[in-house]
Amino acid sequence: MTHENLLGGPPPTYLPENEEAAAALRDGADPASVAAKFPAYCAAWADLAERALPGDPVMAYAYARTGYHRGLDQLRRSGWRGYGPVPWEHEPNRGFLRALSALGVAAAAIGEDDEAERITEFLGEASPGAPLPSAAPDR
Repeated sequence: MTHENLLGGPPPTYLPENEEAAAALRDGADPASVAAKFPAYCAAWADLAERALPGDPVMAYAYARTGYHRGLDQLRRSGWRGYGPVPWEHEPNRGFLRALSALGVAAAAIGEDDEAERITEFLGEASPGAPLPSAAPDR
């Protein structure tokens, strides 16, 4: 049985999986080599950003922003119109959401407080189950 969306909002957006890239990360490949081979694969950029966060928030910001923008491109190709649910529960969405979360943490670390706040709001609206920028991303 399908249920009608009574709130009238857009349907959830589900990004496609890149199984080859996901398998490479699962098998322990260096995220930099995965990002180089699959530059649109957000999870590799999120991994790089999360690794850089503790010691180099500027580098983390750059990695996270790359993952975020690559994810926006994919979301738009998947029918997203700039708003609406991007469920954390859908594994392929997590790379984008992790990159967005890391971008929020890095933005706060370099004093971009307005951006960090916008990202927290975006995550809360798009995927309430996603880790917020103030929390360590849970993979």
